[in-house]
Amino acid sequence: FLTEQLSFGIMAMILNEFETSSESTAHSEEQQDSASWERYLERRSLVLQFLHSSLSRHHLQHHQNKVELLKKCHFYLEIEPKHVNVRDQNHVMHRTDILQLIDPCQFQRMKTVGKNQTEIQLSLLTGLLEQLERGQEELSCYVETSDMITFLSRWDLIMQRLSKLSEFMETLVSLQVPGKLYVKHRLVSHADLRGTRLPNIRLSLCTKMPLIFDRKESFADKNWAKLKWFTENQESHLEQCELQVKLLTNGNQTEPGYGRSQVVTSNTYVVQDLQPGRSYEFTIRRSDTRTLVFEKWCDSITLKTKTNAVEDADSSACA
Repeated sequence: FLTEQLSFGIMAMILNEFETSSESTAHSEEQQDSASWERYLERRSLVLQFLHSSLSRHHLQHHQNKVELLKKCHFYLEIEPKHVNVRDQNHVMHRTDILQLIDPCQFQRMKTVGKNQTEIQLSLLTGLLEQLERGQEELSCYVETSDMITFLSRWDLIMQRLSKLSEFMETLVSLQVPGKLYVKHRLVSHADLRGTRLPNIRLSLCTKMPLIFDRKESFADKNWAKLKWFTENQESHLEQCELQVKLLTNGNQTEPGYGRSQVVTSNTYVVQDLQPGRSYEFTIRRSDTRTLVFEKWCDSITLKTKTNAVEDADSSACA
Protein backbone atom coordinates (compact mmCIF):
# COMPACT_ATOMS: atom_id res chain seq x y z
CA PHE A 1 0.00 0.00 0.00
CA LEU A 2 2.80 2.42 0.90
CA THR A 3 4.52 1.48 -2.32
CA GLU A 4 1.40 2.24 -4.32
CA GLN A 5 0.99 5.62 -2.55
CA LEU A 6 4.62 6.49 -3.21
CA SER A 7 4.30 5.59 -6.90
CA PHE A 8 1.09 7.63 -7.16
CA GLY A 9 2.82 10.66 -5.56
CA ILE A 10 5.78 10.44 -7.88
CA MET A 11 3.48 10.18 -10.90
CA ALA A 12 1.47 13.21 -9.73
CA MET A 13 4.69 15.18 -9.21
CA ILE A 14 5.95 14.31 -12.70
CA LEU A 15 2.57 15.18 -14.23
CA ASN A 16 2.51 18.52 -12.41
CA GLU A 17 6.02 19.38 -13.54
CA PHE A 18 5.09 18.44 -17.13
CA GLU A 19 1.99 20.61 -17.07
CA THR A 20 3.97 23.51 -15.56
CA SER A 21 6.68 23.11 -18.22
CA SER A 22 4.09 22.94 -21.00
CA GLU A 23 2.38 26.10 -19.76
CA SER A 24 5.77 27.86 -19.54
CA THR A 25 6.69 26.74 -23.05
CA ALA A 26 3.34 27.82 -24.44
CA HIS A 27 3.66 31.20 -22.71
CA SER A 28 7.19 31.61 -24.07
CA GLU A 29 6.07 30.74 -27.60
CA GLU A 30 3.18 33.17 -27.25
CA GLN A 31 5.60 35.91 -26.22
CA GLN A 32 7.85 35.08 -29.16
CA ASP A 33 4.91 35.17 -31.57
CA SER A 34 3.82 38.51 -30.15
CA ALA A 35 7.34 39.94 -30.47
CA SER A 36 7.63 38.65 -34.05
CA TRP A 37 4.27 40.16 -34.95
CA GLU A 38 5.25 43.55 -33.51
CA ARG A 39 8.57 43.40 -35.37
CA TYR A 40 6.74 42.48 -38.58
CA LEU A 41 4.29 45.38 -38.22
CA GLU A 42 7.09 47.83 -37.44
CA ARG A 43 9.21 46.79 -40.42
CA ARG A 44 6.24 46.60 -42.77
CA SER A 45 5.26 50.13 -41.72
CA LEU A 46 8.81 51.31 -42.52
CA VAL A 47 8.58 49.91 -46.05
CA LEU A 48 5.09 51.36 -46.57
CA GLN A 49 6.31 54.78 -45.45
CA PHE A 50 9.09 54.65 -48.05
CA LEU A 51 6.63 53.52 -50.73
CA HIS A 52 4.19 56.32 -49.91
CA SER A 53 6.84 59.04 -49.87
CA SER A 54 9.98 58.67 -51.99
CA LEU A 55 8.61 55.90 -54.20
CA SER A 56 5.01 57.02 -54.47
CA ARG A 57 3.46 57.07 -57.95
CA HIS A 58 2.99 60.82 -57.69
CA HIS A 59 6.63 61.38 -56.73
CA LEU A 60 7.98 59.13 -59.49
CA GLN A 61 5.70 60.78 -62.05
CA HIS A 62 7.00 64.18 -60.93
CA HIS A 63 10.58 63.09 -61.62
CA GLN A 64 9.52 61.44 -64.88
CA ASN A 65 8.04 64.75 -66.07
CA LYS A 66 11.20 66.64 -65.09
CA VAL A 67 13.42 64.20 -66.97
CA GLU A 68 11.19 64.32 -70.07
CA LEU A 69 11.34 68.12 -69.99
CA LEU A 70 15.11 68.02 -69.55
CA LYS A 71 15.40 65.84 -72.66
CA LYS A 72 13.65 68.59 -74.63
CA CYS A 73 15.89 71.38 -73.33
CA HIS A 74 18.76 73.02 -75.15
CA PHE A 75 22.13 72.52 -73.42
CA TYR A 76 24.74 75.24 -73.58
CA LEU A 77 28.33 75.67 -72.51
CA GLU A 78 28.56 78.37 -69.86
CA ILE A 79 31.90 80.15 -69.38
CA GLU A 80 32.92 82.19 -66.36
CA PRO A 81 34.13 84.89 -66.46
CA LYS A 82 32.43 86.06 -69.64
CA HIS A 83 34.68 89.11 -70.06
CA VAL A 84 38.28 89.88 -69.08
CA ASN A 85 40.56 92.90 -69.26
CA VAL A 86 43.44 92.41 -71.73
CA ARG A 87 46.23 94.74 -72.89
CA ASP A 88 46.53 95.53 -76.57
CA GLN A 89 49.79 96.12 -78.47
CA ASN A 90 49.99 99.62 -76.98
CA HIS A 91 49.55 98.14 -73.46
CA VAL A 92 46.11 99.73 -73.14
CA MET A 93 43.57 97.65 -71.18
CA HIS A 94 40.40 96.62 -73.04
CA ARG A 95 37.38 94.65 -71.89
CA THR A 96 37.26 91.58 -74.12
CA ASP A 97 34.82 88.73 -74.60
CA ILE A 98 36.42 85.54 -73.30
CA LEU A 99 35.32 83.67 -76.43
CA GLN A 100 37.64 85.85 -78.51
CA LEU A 101 40.61 84.59 -76.50
CA ILE A 102 39.80 80.88 -76.28
CA ASP A 103 41.52 78.67 -78.83
CA PRO A 104 38.85 77.51 -81.36
CA CYS A 105 40.10 73.92 -81.47
CA GLN A 106 40.15 73.63 -77.67
CA PHE A 107 36.72 75.23 -77.46
CA GLN A 108 35.30 72.75 -79.98
CA ARG A 109 36.83 69.93 -77.97
CA MET A 110 35.11 71.18 -74.81
CA LYS A 111 31.79 71.40 -76.69
CA THR A 112 32.22 67.75 -77.64
CA VAL A 113 32.93 66.89 -74.00
CA GLY A 114 29.82 68.81 -72.98
CA LYS A 115 27.69 66.99 -75.57
CA ASN A 116 28.96 63.60 -74.41
CA GLN A 117 28.40 64.49 -70.76
CA THR A 118 24.83 65.59 -71.55
CA GLU A 119 24.01 62.37 -73.39
CA ILE A 120 25.43 60.28 -70.54
CA GLN A 121 23.49 62.33 -67.99
CA LEU A 122 20.18 61.87 -69.81
CA SER A 123 20.84 58.16 -70.28
CA LEU A 124 21.60 57.74 -66.57
CA LEU A 125 18.43 59.59 -65.61
CA THR A 126 16.35 57.25 -67.77
CA GLY A 127 18.05 54.19 -66.28
CA LEU A 128 17.59 55.44 -62.71
CA LEU A 129 13.87 56.01 -63.25
CA GLU A 130 13.51 52.46 -64.55
CA GLN A 131 15.36 51.10 -61.51
CA LEU A 132 13.14 53.10 -59.14
CA GLU A 133 9.94 51.95 -60.84
CA ARG A 134 11.14 48.33 -60.73
CA GLY A 135 12.07 48.71 -57.07
CA GLN A 136 8.67 50.19 -56.29
CA GLU A 137 6.94 47.15 -57.79
CA GLU A 138 9.28 44.75 -55.96
CA LEU A 139 8.75 46.34 -52.54
CA SER A 140 4.99 46.53 -53.07
CA CYS A 141 5.00 42.82 -53.85
CA TYR A 142 6.87 42.05 -50.61
CA VAL A 143 4.37 44.04 -48.58
CA GLU A 144 1.20 42.80 -50.26
CA THR A 145 1.91 39.09 -50.80
CA SER A 146 4.38 37.98 -48.11
CA ASP A 147 3.18 36.55 -44.80
CA MET A 148 4.89 37.43 -41.52
CA ILE A 149 7.44 34.59 -41.56
CA THR A 150 8.39 35.13 -45.22
CA PHE A 151 8.61 38.90 -44.80
CA LEU A 152 10.87 38.67 -41.73
CA SER A 153 13.07 36.05 -43.39
CA ARG A 154 13.65 38.42 -46.32
CA TRP A 155 14.28 41.50 -44.20
CA ASP A 156 18.01 41.71 -44.91
CA LEU A 157 17.27 41.63 -48.64
CA ILE A 158 14.54 44.24 -48.24
CA MET A 159 16.90 46.52 -46.29
CA GLN A 160 19.50 46.25 -49.05
CA ARG A 161 16.89 47.24 -51.63
CA LEU A 162 15.73 50.18 -49.50
CA SER A 163 19.31 51.42 -49.16
CA LYS A 164 20.06 51.03 -52.86
CA LEU A 165 16.82 52.71 -53.95
CA SER A 166 17.54 55.64 -51.61
CA GLU A 167 20.93 56.05 -53.31
CA PHE A 168 19.26 55.90 -56.72
CA MET A 169 16.84 58.66 -55.70
CA GLU A 170 19.63 60.92 -54.43
CA THR A 171 21.59 60.40 -57.66
CA LEU A 172 18.47 61.08 -59.73
CA VAL A 173 17.89 64.42 -58.02
CA SER A 174 21.55 65.48 -58.33
CA LEU A 175 21.74 64.59 -62.04
CA GLN A 176 18.75 66.77 -62.89
CA VAL A 177 21.05 69.79 -62.56
CA PRO A 178 23.74 70.00 -65.28
CA GLY A 179 27.21 69.78 -63.82
CA LYS A 180 30.61 71.38 -64.32
CA LEU A 181 33.13 70.44 -66.98
CA TYR A 182 36.71 69.66 -66.14
CA VAL A 183 39.14 71.78 -68.19
CA LYS A 184 41.95 69.39 -69.02
CA HIS A 185 43.80 71.57 -71.53
CA ARG A 186 44.74 75.24 -71.57
CA LEU A 187 42.04 77.19 -73.37
CA VAL A 188 43.87 80.49 -73.78
CA SER A 189 47.41 80.97 -75.00
CA HIS A 190 49.66 83.18 -72.85
CA ALA A 191 50.95 84.78 -76.06
CA ASP A 192 47.53 86.39 -76.57
CA LEU A 193 47.46 87.90 -73.10
CA ARG A 194 50.57 90.07 -73.41
CA GLY A 195 51.43 89.69 -69.76
CA THR A 196 47.85 89.99 -68.50
CA ARG A 197 47.05 87.61 -65.69
CA LEU A 198 43.93 85.68 -66.65
CA PRO A 199 41.56 84.43 -63.92
CA ASN A 200 40.63 80.77 -63.75
CA ILE A 201 38.18 79.83 -66.49
CA ARG A 202 35.25 77.75 -65.27
CA LEU A 203 33.10 75.73 -67.66
CA SER A 204 29.71 74.26 -66.88
CA LEU A 205 26.54 73.16 -68.62
CA CYS A 206 23.31 75.13 -68.45
CA THR A 207 19.87 74.53 -69.95
CA LYS A 208 17.20 76.61 -71.60
CA MET A 209 13.59 75.55 -71.74
CA PRO A 210 12.21 74.32 -75.07
CA LEU A 211 9.94 76.53 -77.17
CA ILE A 212 6.41 75.07 -77.41
CA PHE A 213 3.62 76.16 -79.74
CA ASP A 214 0.43 77.46 -78.15
CA ARG A 215 -2.11 75.16 -79.80
CA LYS A 216 -5.05 77.37 -78.79
CA GLU A 217 -3.61 80.64 -80.11
CA SER A 218 -2.05 79.33 -83.33
CA PHE A 219 -4.28 79.11 -86.40
CA ALA A 220 -4.28 79.45 -90.20
CA ASP A 221 -6.36 81.53 -92.58
CA LYS A 222 -6.52 81.31 -96.40
CA ASN A 223 -3.01 82.52 -97.21
CA TRP A 224 -1.46 83.25 -93.83
CA ALA A 225 -1.00 81.68 -90.40
CA LYS A 226 -0.56 83.23 -86.98
CA LEU A 227 1.77 81.33 -84.65
CA LYS A 228 2.42 81.75 -80.95
CA TRP A 229 4.83 79.89 -78.70
CA PHE A 230 6.00 79.90 -75.09
CA THR A 231 8.36 78.21 -72.62
CA GLU A 232 7.49 76.20 -69.51
CA ASN A 233 8.91 78.87 -67.20
CA GLN A 234 7.27 81.71 -69.20
CA GLU A 235 10.58 83.57 -69.49
CA SER A 236 10.13 87.26 -70.24
CA HIS A 237 13.48 87.75 -71.99
CA LEU A 238 13.00 86.98 -75.68
CA GLU A 239 15.89 85.51 -77.62
CA GLN A 240 16.38 84.81 -81.28
CA CYS A 241 14.66 81.68 -82.51
CA GLU A 242 14.29 79.97 -85.87
CA LEU A 243 10.86 79.35 -87.40
CA GLN A 244 10.71 76.83 -90.23
CA VAL A 245 7.80 76.49 -92.67
CA LYS A 246 7.29 73.34 -94.75
CA LEU A 247 4.55 72.57 -97.26
CA LEU A 248 3.26 69.02 -96.82
CA THR A 249 2.90 67.25 -100.17
CA ASN A 250 1.50 63.91 -98.93
CA GLY A 251 4.28 62.05 -100.68
CA ASN A 252 3.40 63.41 -104.13
CA GLN A 253 6.61 63.06 -106.13
CA THR A 254 5.39 65.33 -108.95
CA GLU A 255 5.02 68.33 -106.66
CA PRO A 256 8.21 70.13 -105.67
CA GLY A 257 8.88 70.49 -101.98
CA TYR A 258 8.60 73.86 -100.33
CA GLY A 259 10.21 75.23 -97.22
CA ARG A 260 11.71 78.35 -95.76
CA SER A 261 13.23 79.55 -92.52
CA GLN A 262 12.80 82.82 -90.64
CA VAL A 263 14.75 84.25 -87.69
CA VAL A 264 12.35 85.75 -85.13
CA THR A 265 12.91 87.68 -81.90
CA SER A 266 9.41 87.40 -80.51
CA ASN A 267 6.92 84.85 -79.24
CA THR A 268 4.43 85.45 -82.08
CA TYR A 269 4.75 85.62 -85.85
CA VAL A 270 2.43 85.83 -88.87
CA VAL A 271 3.56 83.73 -91.84
CA GLN A 272 2.44 85.24 -95.15
CA ASP A 273 2.18 84.01 -98.77
CA LEU A 274 0.68 80.59 -98.05
CA GLN A 275 -1.48 78.63 -100.48
CA PRO A 276 -5.19 78.10 -99.74
CA GLY A 277 -6.37 74.66 -98.74
CA ARG A 278 -2.90 73.28 -98.03
CA SER A 279 -1.31 71.74 -94.94
CA TYR A 280 1.86 73.29 -93.55
CA GLU A 281 4.22 72.06 -90.87
CA PHE A 282 5.72 74.77 -88.66
CA THR A 283 8.76 74.09 -86.48
CA ILE A 284 10.15 76.37 -83.78
CA ARG A 285 13.59 76.09 -82.18
CA ARG A 286 16.14 78.31 -80.50
CA SER A 287 18.75 79.79 -82.83
CA ASP A 288 22.07 78.03 -82.94
CA THR A 289 24.85 79.79 -81.03
CA ARG A 290 28.55 79.19 -80.49
CA THR A 291 27.90 77.73 -77.05
CA LEU A 292 25.11 75.28 -78.01
CA VAL A 293 26.26 71.71 -77.33
CA PHE A 294 23.09 69.59 -77.40
CA GLU A 295 19.63 69.87 -78.94
CA LYS A 296 17.56 66.78 -79.60
CA TRP A 297 13.96 67.99 -79.68
CA CYS A 298 11.99 70.85 -81.20
CA ASP A 299 8.25 71.45 -81.36
CA SER A 300 6.22 71.22 -84.57
CA ILE A 301 2.61 71.98 -85.40
CA THR A 302 0.59 71.24 -88.56
CA LEU A 303 -2.05 73.72 -89.72
CA LYS A 304 -4.25 73.70 -92.83
CA THR A 305 -5.12 76.94 -94.57
CA LYS A 306 -8.70 77.74 -95.47
CA THR A 307 -10.12 77.40 -98.98
CA ASN A 308 -12.27 79.83 -100.96
CA ALA A 309 -15.20 77.46 -100.59
CA VAL A 310 -14.90 77.66 -96.82
CA GLU A 311 -14.74 81.45 -97.00
CA ASP A 312 -17.83 81.58 -99.26
CA ALA A 313 -19.71 79.31 -96.85
CA ASP A 314 -18.71 81.55 -93.93
CA SER A 315 -19.87 84.64 -95.85
CA SER A 316 -23.22 83.01 -96.63
CA ALA A 317 -23.69 82.08 -93.01
CA CYS A 318 -22.99 85.67 -91.96
CA ALA A 319 -25.44 87.00 -94.56
